[in-house]
Amino acid sequence: MAPEFDAAIAAHYGHDPERDRLDTWARLEGIRTRELLSRFLPAAPAVVLDVGGARGAYALELAREGYEVHLVDPYEPHVAAAGAASAAQSDAPLASAVVGDARELPFADACAHAVLMLGPLYHLPAATDRGQALAEACRVLHSKGVLIAAGISRFASTYEGVRWGLIADPTFEAIVEGDCVTGCIAIQILRGGLSGSRSRTFTGQRSYAKSSAQPDCSM
Repeated sequence: MAPEFDAAIAAHYGHDPERDRLDTWARLEGIRTRELLSRFLPAAPAVVLDVGGARGAYALELAREGYEVHLVDPYEPHVAAAGAASAAQSDAPLASAVVGDARELPFADACAHAVLMLGPLYHLPAATDRGQALAEACRVLHSKGVLIAAGISRFASTYEGVRWGLIADPTFEAIVEGDCVTGCIAIQILRGGLSGSRSRTFTGQRSYAKSSAQPDCSM
């Protein structure tokens, strides 16, 4: 059974933004993430768990580089897409692709050399849930394993507002203020609203100021 998560997040991914996001409007993110992975991951054939790995954009590439990659994601269509793509690269398939929850990983203790959490933490607004996800990552890692986790800047909505010309809109201004103050965005996906908004903001997002990530990591 698929883990339960916020309906608005499910609606967001129902539009399948991960299909080509890293090759289009988030291309810089993809380039930078790949550079960091090449710098910090242990050498292949290390075991890598891609937690929240979506359609497998990074997992599939790492498998081709010789890593043993296990992908887990809470959204069943993502896992199905990753499995299909894995089958299509039969010379370097994923070791597994399963539906699962970052807070309760379906892996044994100390089984991985590296864990990627490039999405789960900003989809978990509650600090206890983020702490549980990080504790699970530590549980499945070898004693000298590497955890690579991503967060979203608390000022991301500000940047989006400036980029798309939304910053003067009173509705979007309230979103920016709420994000900067609380670190949580609680709005519907903005598609076509706010004078033709192209923003990709979604519900259930936990964002960080530079100093606010430390409490999560010290749990």
